[in-house]
Amino acid sequence: MTSHPVAPKRPHLITQHGLTRTDEYFWLRDRENPEVVQYLQAENRYLDEMLKHTQPLQETLFEEMKSRLQEADSTVPEKNKGYYYYIRTEENKQYPIYCRKAGSLDAQEEILLDQNKLAEGSDFCSVGAFSVSPDGSKLAFSVDLEGAEVYTLYIKDLTDHSLYPEQIPHIFGSVYYRMGVEWANDSQTLYYILLDETHRARKLFRHRCGADPAEDALIFDETDDTFSLSMFKSRSERFIITYHHNTLAQEIRFISTDDPQAGLNVLRPREQGLEYYATHHDNFFYIITNENAPNCKLMRAPVSAPGGENWQEVIPHRSDTLIEHMDVFEKYIVLHERKNGLKMLRISSPDGRSKVRYVTFPDPTYEVYIEQNWDFQSDLLRLRYSSLITPNSTVDFHMDTGEWELLKEDRIPSGYDKTQYVTEYIHADTADGKRVPISLVYRKGLNRDGMNPALLYGYGAYGASSDASFNTSLLSIIDRGFIFAIGHVRGGSELGRAWYDEGRLLHKKNSFTDFNACAEHLIREGYTSSKKLGIIGGSAGGLLVGACMIMRPELYRVVICKVPFLDVVTSMSDPSIPLTTLEYDQWGNPEDRQAFDYMMSYSPYDNIQPVEYPHLLLTTGFNDPRVAYWEPAKFMARLRDMKKGDELVLMQTNFSAGHAGASGRYDFLKENVLDFAFLVDKLTME
Repeated sequence: MTSHPVAPKRPHLITQHGLTRTDEYFWLRDRENPEVVQYLQAENRYLDEMLKHTQPLQETLFEEMKSRLQEADSTVPEKNKGYYYYIRTEENKQYPIYCRKAGSLDAQEEILLDQNKLAEGSDFCSVGAFSVSPDGSKLAFSVDLEGAEVYTLYIKDLTDHSLYPEQIPHIFGSVYYRMGVEWANDSQTLYYILLDETHRARKLFRHRCGADPAEDALIFDETDDTFSLSMFKSRSERFIITYHHNTLAQEIRFISTDDPQAGLNVLRPREQGLEYYATHHDNFFYIITNENAPNCKLMRAPVSAPGGENWQEVIPHRSDTLIEHMDVFEKYIVLHERKNGLKMLRISSPDGRSKVRYVTFPDPTYEVYIEQNWDFQSDLLRLRYSSLITPNSTVDFHMDTGEWELLKEDRIPSGYDKTQYVTEYIHADTADGKRVPISLVYRKGLNRDGMNPALLYGYGAYGASSDASFNTSLLSIIDRGFIFAIGHVRGGSELGRAWYDEGRLLHKKNSFTDFNACAEHLIREGYTSSKKLGIIGGSAGGLLVGACMIMRPELYRVVICKVPFLDVVTSMSDPSIPLTTLEYDQWGNPEDRQAFDYMMSYSPYDNIQPVEYPHLLLTTGFNDPRVAYWEPAKFMARLRDMKKGDELVLMQTNFSAGHAGASGRYDFLKENVLDFAFLVDKLTME
């Protein structure tokens, strides 16, 4: 058997609160050290060698996954100011093509941006901002070619498709959302946000097309290093709204889109513990707030005097319903609510009380989000809906009549019959009396005899809920007899704000015990067994599954940690690491002795024991700004040094990607292929 690479031990002493601990792999943090890169590359080669026997399986899995993609496809066009906008893909091309047609769907296509061309010569390409000017003549877009989530802004003249001379680097953007740039109504002025050296979105600037960026006006500098900054334009197009936020406080400011020279006006000054979000309708700002309302309530305030003393209640607090977000139209308020773990859409007149209706969904557990919906006057709400058995579906919900109009359901070219699959929404009981929801899917005819391989997913952090969306890649394991399940553990907001609060800071271990309870329930009910159970999570979810592995190694056979947060105390003790200061209210500040002791009690890197652990696969991106590559690398090295048994510990480093992994759709499939080949090999072939 090929021996694994060995990382040299180089003791590094860390003293906090009078306690000294040794971090023998601290040196792996030095990304400029050629020895570090050589070590990571050696680990990649070792992984390839140890999984060489799965290569035929990997090739089969890739062809299966690719065959389920509608390679040449298009989104349903959506109208905005006389143009129909859509995104399409072409066969054998990694990236989308952004297009529009003027006036009619029969008009000639205009390609606004071909991401395949942007990506030429690069192994990674992410488009962050994508914003067309109000008059339709310009496109502002941002591009990241390294995966570090540091974008460069470009402006394209859509009259001749030439680029303006200026390029603005280091702007805020996201691989997850189209954000970071907004236009004033003059179609000449745009706003953008610059990152600071810790990757925090900090400074808001105003830019005029064609001008030297060195002359751009600084509108706001977010000097509080526990806050981050983002912005959006109200659907009414009256205001650009800036959102200043940390874990426990938010503040809204606003600029008139008709007066580009104006400064920011504050809606209500920030207060620790006060969370609120606002957008515009008619003469009011509509506001979601937690003030004396843990699950939030809906308020409104006059635009002319929006201070807290003038807030008026529209929809009161409800103990069983969380208000997460809202979308405002001329005749409707759409509240994104959550009840019993499930997302709900509540539609009403702007008064919040009349013409109330809820959108109903056909599956017991599901995912739904709304599309751009540019038209402020529209009666249609464009939705994207899916479930563990229902492919992604584009729907126009008629807010006036309640009609559900299916415009498109994604086609699975290789064939798919949803009636051959079963999805359930069940619950696991915890030792402290909670009932944790579990979404699961499996092929019809499953025997609950404890012999089925299973994959349990979890996240449980930041109040982010893990909704049950369709994933064609999962069919490759489900069709091989797997059960796939999602544990909706504390730390998310599935069951309201208290569900989130009970899974962070000094209650973080609840996330781990909830997840273990989900695993125990699946085993007890005969869905699977500990010898057939794999778990997977990414980022904070990587912490979740890593901590559960450390706490209950006998409960699992396979663990997959993707870009995992495993070295909690050391990372949170270093404010120079991107995002650290923003997350003190999520994990705790190790400068506080109580927080330090609690984090030390669960940090996976600091709690490895000389016992047998499950097979482990770690994945990371060398350019990841959120969770650095060295966290899984250090964890792997220490685990190998301490553990007993012969179970595999492998790590793959993608040197061309960051936190979100590969950017191209085929390259992303290959990452799924690696995970699933590892699972299938260890859970069904050993």
